[in-house]
Amino acid sequence: MSQKEATQEKKCSHRTELYIEVPPTCLPIVYSPEYNISFMGLEKLHPFDAGKWGKVIHFLKEEQFITDANIVEAREATEEDLLVVHTKRYLNRLKWSLVVATITEIPPLLFLPNFLVQRKVLRPLRTQTGGTIMAGKLAIDRGWAINVGGGFHHCSSDKGGGFCAYADITLAIKFLFERVEGVSKATIIDLDAHQGNGHERDFLDDRRVYIMDVYNRYIYPGDGYAKRAIKRKVELDWGTEDQEYLQKVELHSEGALNETRPDIIIYNAGTDILDGDPLGGLAISPQGIVKRDEIVFRAARRHGVPILMVTSGGYQKKTARIIADSILNLHRQGLVGGGAGDEAGPSLVPLMMNKSVSAGQTLSVL
Repeated sequence: MSQKEATQEKKCSHRTELYIEVPPTCLPIVYSPEYNISFMGLEKLHPFDAGKWGKVIHFLKEEQFITDANIVEAREATEEDLLVVHTKRYLNRLKWSLVVATITEIPPLLFLPNFLVQRKVLRPLRTQTGGTIMAGKLAIDRGWAINVGGGFHHCSSDKGGGFCAYADITLAIKFLFERVEGVSKATIIDLDAHQGNGHERDFLDDRRVYIMDVYNRYIYPGDGYAKRAIKRKVELDWGTEDQEYLQKVELHSEGALNETRPDIIIYNAGTDILDGDPLGGLAISPQGIVKRDEIVFRAARRHGVPILMVTSGGYQKKTARIIADSILNLHRQGLVGGGAGDEAGPSLVPLMMNKSVSAGQTLSVL
């Protein structure tokens, strides 16, 4: 895209309520109770823990890291917001319960009137999508931001799937390109266990966006067409464990940021890499997940690039605790929070206790 086209893109921006002024007393952590999906137990028909986002917040409050007063409340993305990326035709298709049932993989939704599906399923997903867009601007302003939800990386402009109905990652990037001066390049680091085929399809021919994707090569979606958009592709085998995984994350995160200097990193931090996840097929320990997030945030800090983290997939009840523990570790390391930039303390991650690292071995991380 030429400079003239980019300037024209910025001039055409619609009015949005998502780029709001946030008080400096607030941490750039975005959440709303509206994120959580609870509807007559139907949400339990998908392995996704549809209340995990609220549990993460509960754990962070228990540890006295956050309060309701010092985090940012997410707002729902409007249709006009969504049309920045999505086609009108696709949004209209979501008015059919059959389509939503297929995307969310919850077949009984097919039998419900669409106004209920909109209110109980799609509104929470639109609110998480708004949260990702809001967190994008916050990351630029503050150097980092975390949306406790989002990461719907299987959804593209005209097609949803894999529990992903809105393309929040694409939207966050497009909003920044359109509205924030000086933001013209983005890097996506997608570490969910599944290939991020949604944003890959959206940015297939866009040289402004560099995509690194680390995923289990044998599982959904296996989208060969979308893989053409990946600039740094790391395909993993069944049962990959901590040592190999963390070495690859460190090597390729550094490599990606050395290859191109972005204005923003969007980090898709799926926890479906956890050992025992019914869909991920990998064998990463809780400590390995915490260390992974630390590696990515340290890489962003070393390169001086703002980072936006979204939580994406994770299909076990214990993933909420792991996400909270990871955020707390990032805070202790001085990578997030009011003290971000202060001297970091020792890592709280007991890697040597991890079954994937035998006695006497060390990891080449950090």
